[in-house]
Amino acid sequence: MNTNALRSTAGIDSAAARQAMDSEYVLEGHGHNAARGVLLIHGLTGTPNEMRLLAKGLNRAGFTVLAVQLAGHCGSVDDLLDSSWQDWLASARRGADKLCRLTGAQRIVVGGLSMGAVLALALAQNRPQQVAGAIALSTTFRYDGWSIPAYTRLDFLLPLFKALGIGRRSVFMEQPPYGIKDATLRERIVAQMQGGDSAAAGLPGNPWWSVIEMRALSAHVRRRLDLVRAPCLVIHAREDDIASVQNAHTIVRGVRHAPVELVLLDDSYHMITIDRERRSVLAHTLAFAQRLSAEAA
Repeated sequence: MNTNALRSTAGIDSAAARQAMDSEYVLEGHGHNAARGVLLIHGLTGTPNEMRLLAKGLNRAGFTVLAVQLAGHCGSVDDLLDSSWQDWLASARRGADKLCRLTGAQRIVVGGLSMGAVLALALAQNRPQQVAGAIALSTTFRYDGWSIPAYTRLDFLLPLFKALGIGRRSVFMEQPPYGIKDATLRERIVAQMQGGDSAAAGLPGNPWWSVIEMRALSAHVRRRLDLVRAPCLVIHAREDDIASVQNAHTIVRGVRHAPVELVLLDDSYHMITIDRERRSVLAHTLAFAQRLSAEAA
């Protein structure tokens, strides 16, 4: 639902190289938008499935869409713990390069949900020649939403725990409403998570050591927001239960050299790509991508 010095794509470690990409998918474009690519990035402990409705909507408009699977995800907790934020960013870079090859285009639009939004901004910072626009959905620099337990405010202690070898198997379990305002949908997704189908619905909690990686990524990207040169679309729920709307305002304040469009939702929680206002999220995303496509043409 994570940075040190950046590695190159060639520097993906063995954990990332071992991770199968069974849940990753490509929707081939058509018409005049076929050569326009949109890369979609899921969140920490999430899966490409959480981007599927958005991907299908963009593809119906002709865009070629790649929903990337991040290293360590869609498997076991151990798979996730064996991956770092560098591996996750390398996965996003790999996806961007793959999409450029598929479309034959040099520039693409990159969008992400939760931690995926942070990774999308990281790509925009580091690859201005490749990223034509960035879409940040429910951006999570900090777990500070209203459903987050008070004890998680002590997460600044986690690096010390890791240095001491403490808490590798410990997990921050997600709390109701699990990022979903729609009760019927929430019941189905929670059943999938608790049933152990991580490839479909992700893991039901965030391992401590993975949260450490995400904190490092977030700190790195926040410090460098002024490097973003691509137009940004920022969509966030006012009542986000996982990451408060202040995360969205951090982007608005930090990106000073590119236009930022902020859209706030009134009837959703964190998982805005599947929650009650998913059609509105798609409409804003599609309009943003089409505007960039027209400008490029």
